[in-house]
Amino acid sequence: MDHSSITGRQLAAARTLAEMSQAEVAKAANLSVPTLKRMEGASGAVPGMTNNIAAVVRALEAAGIAFLADGEVAAGPGVSLRAKV
Repeated sequence: MDHSSITGRQLAAARTLAEMSQAEVAKAANLSVPTLKRMEGASGAVPGMTNNIAAVVRALEAAGIAFLADGEVAAGPGVSLRAKV
């Protein structure tokens, strides 16, 4: 999935679904908590440097999250928790 299409609401939902705190995700992505808060607070596309967005997405994907693009789910972009194997 193209990271430029990730929304702030997706990041917040993904973090919640992964049962991670903002501090845990920020640490895993090597970012500050205020930076993550700004990213999650965006109503549309995530603001910030593309490398920071990619780092957060990687951290959440490592926690079992799959990001779904607009059109992959009925109401638009979303997130899913992968089955543990």
